[in-house]
Amino acid sequence: MSISRKIEESIKTSSWIRKMFEEGTKLKAQFGEENVFDFSLGNPDLDPPEEFFRKLKELTSVKKKGAHGYMPNAGYPDVRNAIAKHVSREHGIDISSENIIMTCGAAGGLNTVLKTILNPGDQVIVLRPYFVEYGFYIGNHNGEMVLIDTNSDFSLNVDNLKKKITEKTKAVLINSPNNPTGKIYTESEIIEFSEILLNQCNENRTIYLISDEPYRDIAYDNISVPSILKLYKNSIMVTSFSKNLSLAGERIGYIAANPAIKNNDIFMAGLILSNRILGFVNAPALMQRIVAGLTEVKVDIAEYKRRRDIFIDGLKSAGYVFTKPEGAFYIFCKTPTEDDIRFVQHLQKFNILAVPGSGFGVKGYFRIAYCVSEGTIKNSLPKFREALKSYK
Repeated sequence: MSISRKIEESIKTSSWIRKMFEEGTKLKAQFGEENVFDFSLGNPDLDPPEEFFRKLKELTSVKKKGAHGYMPNAGYPDVRNAIAKHVSREHGIDISSENIIMTCGAAGGLNTVLKTILNPGDQVIVLRPYFVEYGFYIGNHNGEMVLIDTNSDFSLNVDNLKKKITEKTKAVLINSPNNPTGKIYTESEIIEFSEILLNQCNENRTIYLISDEPYRDIAYDNISVPSILKLYKNSIMVTSFSKNLSLAGERIGYIAANPAIKNNDIFMAGLILSNRILGFVNAPALMQRIVAGLTEVKVDIAEYKRRRDIFIDGLKSAGYVFTKPEGAFYIFCKTPTEDDIRFVQHLQKFNILAVPGSGFGVKGYFRIAYCVSEGTIKNSLPKFREALKSYK
């Protein structure tokens, strides 16, 4: 065998999101891009804010010795300090630059955290439906992913968490606002989860609560995203600027670790070492300096809300069933059959590309990403109606 068995198996079970994206490329070549309604990939279509381009122009117009060389693996000290001030304000805690690690996006940050905390066989509890890459990230570091179901409205289920905690549990990984559901977990839910985890901790054991928050700034209807850093001492927030600044391709994010984490000094040293030896070495130098000056800037969230409202009104009118998303830019619809893959294939007959819920660990649903033009959404609605009406 020319490649490892593990990677060969992973290829077979790899992301439905990418599969549908690739299918979209074929359909667009066949029917024309304007005639294909591609809701497969959560790739932000809004341009970065003007402040980003001004900062980019400013930094690239000045030649400064060493500006593109190595820096400390955790990131530039002044950048970490700027991020720490932002996190302190937003989360209502006192966090210093020593507890900030600049990373290659949230994906790089999650791998850095998991590399640092997992021993072979350690378990990470993940809420279903979930972002499919989590299983690969945990497996990268010889951990085991343990899935628990959320409630029917995708809120947290405390009893399910209690049932799944074992002596091997090392962390719980949550994602809010959630991909694929758009659900935002409430403060009371986080507190309940935190109390359960804290009761399992002792002098010789720590269970971490990791929150993946790239959609934190994309929240609607005056719903706020509670801070895990404020609510649980063994907490780690991982985020990026991929969605709130539309910089997905620039791979820039950070880890914010609660200063109250036990053995904080060695924990942070572990993160810094992991960031280096995983091959990231450090976050991109130019992007670090840019985002340091844009911590209070974000894309026009009202644009995403307008698209959401158009979509959910149209889908509801056509007969689709879903829980109203509170954040991110996804709708997780029920399919008229348990066989969600079959229904997604049916949608393709109408040039609609969506991702089956099976790709997120839940059958009987499909995900729509509405980070596309308003015109694409409006033009797709008659097709959605026709698809549901004709399905047998």
